[in-house]
Amino acid sequence: MRLLESNLLLCGLLMMSVSATAAGEAPVKTPGRYLFPSDYMADPSAHVFDGKIYIYPSHDWDSPVNDADGNHFDMKDYHVFSIDGDFLTGNVVDHGVIFSVDDVPWASRQLWAADAACKDGKYYHYFTARDKEGVFRIGVAVADSPVGPFKVHPLPIAGTYSIDPAVYEENGEYFIYFGGLGGGQLQKYRDNVYDADADLPAKNEPSLPPRVARLADDMVTLAEDPKPVMILDAAGNPLAEGDKHRFYEASWLHKYNGKYYFSYSTGNSHTLSYAIGDSPYGPFTYSGEILTPVVGWTTHHSVLEHDGKWWLVCHDSQPSGGLSRLRSMKVFPLSYRADGTIVTIDGGK
Repeated sequence: MRLLESNLLLCGLLMMSVSATAAGEAPVKTPGRYLFPSDYMADPSAHVFDGKIYIYPSHDWDSPVNDADGNHFDMKDYHVFSIDGDFLTGNVVDHGVIFSVDDVPWASRQLWAADAACKDGKYYHYFTARDKEGVFRIGVAVADSPVGPFKVHPLPIAGTYSIDPAVYEENGEYFIYFGGLGGGQLQKYRDNVYDADADLPAKNEPSLPPRVARLADDMVTLAEDPKPVMILDAAGNPLAEGDKHRFYEASWLHKYNGKYYFSYSTGNSHTLSYAIGDSPYGPFTYSGEILTPVVGWTTHHSVLEHDGKWWLVCHDSQPSGGLSRLRSMKVFPLSYRADGTIVTIDGGK
C-alpha cells in the first residue's frame, strides 16, 4: 500500500511539473558565478565539511589528444578548493595538486570526475582513471584533512567499474553511485561483468542504468554487489534508450523534504535531469530538467545546501570559447516549487 501511494505521489509530482512547462514557464535566467576562472576545472563535486565549502573537480588542460571516446579529456591531476564564505561572494582558494596520475600505481591516464566523503575524521577522495589495459576503474585516496595530503590506495575498489563516482551519506551509511556511457564504458557491462561485445540497447529498449552499492565500514571496499539504479517514466516503465532524458553519466544524489533526488547528465541531449524516489536505491521517477544545455558538449554537477540555501555547482565551456575539453566551474542558486519539483535553470546556450 505504501509503495502504491508513493508511486501515485511521484506521478502527481511529474504531472504538475509537466503542467507548469505546458503553461509556458520558461527556465530561470541567471548569470551564476564562475568559481575559478584563472584555470580550467570541471566536474565539480561540492561538499560542506565542518561548515565550510570544499570542491573536488577534475583538472582540464589543452591536450593535443584527439576526441575519440573522450580521449581529449586528458586530465593528469586533481586539485581541491575551498570557499571562505558563501558561493556568490566568498573567496575561492586553490589548495593545489592533491595527487597526479603518477601517484596511482594501477592507472595509465585520464583522471576523470571525482567525489569526496568524510567519516570519523578521515576524508576519502573517490576518483576515476583508466587502468594499464585502458579500462576505467574507480579508486580512492585518504587524508586527515579535506585538502590533503591524500594517500592513494594501491588498488582500485573491487567490484566498481566505469566512471563518475558520487557518494551519498545517510545515518552513517555511505552509498557510492557510478557509471557513464560512451567513453565511460558502462555499455560494456552486464550483471557487473565486463563484456567486450556488449553495446547500447536499441532506441526502443530500456536504457542502461547507473549503479549503486553501499560502501563497507572501511570506506575503501564495497559491502555488496552493485545494483542498477532504475529511472522510470510516469507509467512505471524504465526510460528507453531513445528517450532524451535517459541516463548518460554524472550521477548525484541529494535529499529534500524527505524525498531522494537522483540527478544526472543526459549526455548527447545535453541537459541535467533528475528523478525522485523514496530510497537511495531507487527506483526513481523522472521529474524534470535542472539545467538546459550549456556552452560545451555537456556538463557535470553537484547539488547541496549551504546556510539554508540550495545550490547547483556545474561547469561549462563559455570562458574557453566553447572548447569542450576546457571547462570552468560555475555555481547557480537552486530553487524548488511548492510541489517539490525543481525550477529549471537556463544553461545559457
